[in-house]
Amino acid sequence: MENNYFVDSGNLSESALKRKHELENNPASRTNHMEYMDGMEQIKSDIFGKVISEMKSYDYNKYTAVDVNRALTHDTCTIEDFKALLSPAAEPFLEKMAQKARLETQKHFGNTVYLFTPLYIANYCENYCIYCGFNCYNDIRRMKLNMEQIEHEMQVIAKSGMEEILILTGESRAKSSVEYIGEACKLARKYFRLVGIEIYPVNTDEYRYLHECGVDYVTVFQETYDSDRYEQLHLLGHKRVFPYRFDAQERALMAGMRGIACSALLGLSDFRKDALASALHVYYLQRKYPQAEISLSCPRLRPIKNNVEINPLDVHEKQLCQILCAYRIFLPFCGITVSSRESRSFRNGIVKISATKISAGVSTGIGDHESKYTGKENSSAEGDEQFEIDDNRSLEKMYNDMSDEGLQPVLNDYLYV
Repeated sequence: MENNYFVDSGNLSESALKRKHELENNPASRTNHMEYMDGMEQIKSDIFGKVISEMKSYDYNKYTAVDVNRALTHDTCTIEDFKALLSPAAEPFLEKMAQKARLETQKHFGNTVYLFTPLYIANYCENYCIYCGFNCYNDIRRMKLNMEQIEHEMQVIAKSGMEEILILTGESRAKSSVEYIGEACKLARKYFRLVGIEIYPVNTDEYRYLHECGVDYVTVFQETYDSDRYEQLHLLGHKRVFPYRFDAQERALMAGMRGIACSALLGLSDFRKDALASALHVYYLQRKYPQAEISLSCPRLRPIKNNVEINPLDVHEKQLCQILCAYRIFLPFCGITVSSRESRSFRNGIVKISATKISAGVSTGIGDHESKYTGKENSSAEGDEQFEIDDNRSLEKMYNDMSDEGLQPVLNDYLYV
């Protein structure tokens, strides 16, 4: 395993600075991003080749208004129709797309909108991903909660009425072992009906263990499906291995997880190609694992600590709306999550059209739910946030806002018997 550097405070050491500079300026110093590291399970799925081949051959500029109109008249949206709906030629048809997407959403989900909240329990990371606030070279306050602190955070969240939680860590096996995450999930089962995780990818047997600890679903962001761009952005650590990350959701399903979520981080590369690949990833998984609950997320880049130059302006709200409408038309049964990265007004509107799930009472910091929920300061037990959020409404406020919009907020629709 490569040497990594956790920066808790102060400046990087001379050796760390040298290694960072070498990684950034000398591609030959990096490991091959397509080669598996020791201990990484290879499942040799057929889905990888299908998705990457379709994405690479996608020429969205060839589509015309005729193609878009044809796609909107079809009862079933084909892959070719979906490509047309993602193209620039579809932008003038956004209102028609929204109307069709809304009908599909109401047909399969009614007026429901599901609510959940994330809980970050550690922000240590062994990867150098140049766009991420948690990356191992960033000078941030690092924090790993112990079980007592985790349970306290869960108690604070549960008192708000939340019934679904998503547990997140930085991507560090050394600081956040699978066993540590498993114990946190066992605690979560005491307070929440539905438990998800968003952690570093693991092998099938480890996902099986986490499922036994109470995990219902697994979320993994591929970040970008463009392997060349992926190589430029992920310079160090296990996350650098592109195919291992791609197959994470399938390993989770092979382990018995009830559901998974796929996503690209829109803005890292060509957002139309990443949107196509994300949806096709779901499309092929749905057909291979029809029993699974499979969903899509659609985050855009947000400003982060020590990387203020990163912003989501290259993917505008209108373009994001186009993507979400195309997702719903192509994947009518798929859950679609819109995070607190987006504005209150955008989220209020998109849940009426295509999105089915939104976060509430969100914090992307470590150990700060009490201070955010109650106003009680707890700075000694807090770690820095991964990125800035835009919509900071509490569960109560979100619940009331959704109700006022004529929607039915849902905290949980699953019971274990």
